[in-house]
Amino acid sequence: MRRPFKAVKVSEHVHWVGAIDWGLRDFHGYSTERGSTYNAYLVLADKPTLIDTVKAPFADELLARVASVIDPASIEYIVSNHAEMDHSGSLPRVIEAVRPKKVFASTVGARVLAEHLDLGLEVQPVKDGERISLGNMELQALEARMLHWPDSMFTHLAADRVLFSSDTFGMHLASTERFVDELTGWRYQAAKYFANILLPYAALVPKQLAKLEPAGLGIDIIAPDHGPVWRHDRHEILGLYAAWAEQKPTMKAVVFYGTMWQSTAAMARAIVEGLVAGGATAKLFPMDSSHRSDIVTELLDAGALLVGSPTLNNNMLPSVADVMTYLKGLKPKNLVGTAFGSYGWSGEAVGQLRDILAEMKVEPAGEGIKVKHVPGQEDLERCFNLGLQVAEKLKEVAVGV
Repeated sequence: MRRPFKAVKVSEHVHWVGAIDWGLRDFHGYSTERGSTYNAYLVLADKPTLIDTVKAPFADELLARVASVIDPASIEYIVSNHAEMDHSGSLPRVIEAVRPKKVFASTVGARVLAEHLDLGLEVQPVKDGERISLGNMELQALEARMLHWPDSMFTHLAADRVLFSSDTFGMHLASTERFVDELTGWRYQAAKYFANILLPYAALVPKQLAKLEPAGLGIDIIAPDHGPVWRHDRHEILGLYAAWAEQKPTMKAVVFYGTMWQSTAAMARAIVEGLVAGGATAKLFPMDSSHRSDIVTELLDAGALLVGSPTLNNNMLPSVADVMTYLKGLKPKNLVGTAFGSYGWSGEAVGQLRDILAEMKVEPAGEGIKVKHVPGQEDLERCFNLGLQVAEKLKEVAVGV
């Protein structure tokens, strides 16, 4: 008996036939506290076409949703916009069930799929700008290299003015609602997705947005591979991506720290008080109760990064080192910042943090502060003044005072 999953109509000829992963809580170190979706789309053309598939365990859900509209065996084409396993993992199973005449991917995608999967057929590569005839309508391929894999590709269905945008414009958000305008509280999840997935490639985003502007490439709907579909809000997400890619500094500071016996924590709180007194806003993250991916999300519209750690075995705390490694890979830009921390007898952590911040090209905003053992009143005043100093620096870089 076929499971009772139903497709959702997206446009005149397009249905969503993806899967909802309510239980996903981690995506390569990015906390997905609200789950995710793996989106696939059925185009009802003369040659019925499936855009992307889903993560391997959800293949039957996809096929059941397709079957609520047409016989899956009537699908003639499959287009793989992205070869990552959450979108291609079920491709061998779907090919076996559907027996399509052709499978298409970008020129890089065709190679990557062959390297990842045994598909039993040769994937036909399509070049940037190339069109795929579906009989009574056509898809246009638009390469989106490094957003966020080398194989990434968009496809545009002119007949319905739908852009299938691969992993761009997505978010990790499980819900029964299929459209952004049916939801509230989506903006944080969209920002979190950009910060944790696309930030290293932010410089490529304006170029990709420019590719969507030529006359004739009408877009009423943006259908990403994760999260809800954009229709009435499509211009808002395009504007947000342009702003996030710019990474323009603001009067906001992100402060995170690890602590052993609350000395570094006391320093962090004093720094935050100084930041606020100096006219900045601040977000404080104790690593005992914070996740790396939420810190990165807050950095997306910040101007300063301050990091604190005591010294443990001649090094920073592992929880702080974890975040710094993660941040280095994501390559945030246009930040000022410094480091702080307490120590018992060696005190290497603050210097190590300053070195990593320099490697990340974070502009120094003060020398940073080291305190032996427990900070006294004079030490806390130094921390407060460091917050004031960073706030003044932010006025220079963010406001232009």
